[in-house]
Amino acid sequence: MFRGVDAIGTAAMAACAALFVALGCWQLDRAAEKRALAAAFATAAVPERLPTGAIQLPRYRPVIVQGRYDSAHQFLLDNMTRAGRAGVEVLTPLVLADGRAVLVNRGWLPLGATRDALPEVEVPAGDREISGRIDHLPRPGIELAALLPAGWPKLVSFPRMEELESALGRELHPQLILLDPASPDGYARDWRPASLGPERHLAYAVQWFALAATAVVIWIVLGLRRVHQTRRCSRTMR
Repeated sequence: MFRGVDAIGTAAMAACAALFVALGCWQLDRAAEKRALAAAFATAAVPERLPTGAIQLPRYRPVIVQGRYDSAHQFLLDNMTRAGRAGVEVLTPLVLADGRAVLVNRGWLPLGATRDALPEVEVPAGDREISGRIDHLPRPGIELAALLPAGWPKLVSFPRMEELESALGRELHPQLILLDPASPDGYARDWRPASLGPERHLAYAVQWFALAATAVVIWIVLGLRRVHQTRRCSRTMR
């Protein structure tokens, strides 16, 4: 019976330790990704023209694009805070010469006294050339389907690009552009790389590896206790 219990306990310990190690390795991979993103953000690469078609560019790649803003159809990305204050980020479609569009994040604005008091986000008409960095829409931990509100501008929380494309009735580039702080027609824009830095992921990795080591140590201690109890019982029976 004890052998069966030991086998089950050993299997459980091994599974837990393996899971903790895997989670630690995943956090190390995430830390490496964040270091690469920070390096890409800091690199002063020469801007390139936005390619035609649904071609994915590396995140934070500097780009230049020509078009005209569609001021009548804008999105306000909700739940964006700045210095502890609630606000929105303004996503404005820039219509390209071929009829497609790319979303331009023109920066952050505070919300009004109520959520019904949306900020004014009008932008002058006319062709222009803008520069910025490639980015993607923020993603929630758990994605839930949601209907976009009626009217414009639309207040949205963690939308998918397909949903925004459907609302516009126009093909969108799969990535958006963070408008360069030096470009006109923008709001607060002190862009930074991903908020959770590599140091936090390294700390999480250490915690997971420590849990794996703790599971092994606990099993060893319990095993030694069982051996000691077995020997003591054997001596008693004699």
